[in-house]
Amino acid sequence: MSQNKVKDVIPITVEFSGGLEMLFSNQRKHTLSIPTKDESGSASNIAFLVRYLCENVMQDSRRELFVLDDTVRPGILVLINDADWELEGEDKYKIQDSDNILFMSTLHGG
Repeated sequence: MSQNKVKDVIPITVEFSGGLEMLFSNQRKHTLSIPTKDESGSASNIAFLVRYLCENVMQDSRRELFVLDDTVRPGILVLINDADWELEGEDKYKIQDSDNILFMSTLHGG
């Protein structure tokens, strides 16, 4: 792979738990290389990652269990490198090389 091509992607790890993994082929951990820029040419952020996951990784058709109004549903905790995404700017956080992003459902049936 050419040096230019390597800089076009960011290697990250995305994890799902609390039942969300069922939407992603029952696989908890995904090692991904996402584009460094979103559709508009801006640096990739969590909002872009959520769209990317829905379009490229999610195998389940029940997208509404993961997103609502183009953002992560209420009841899903998002951790960026073990820190609550609220401390990092939520979906505006610019994704960095080797980030670990965890989506955890806090909703449980009863």
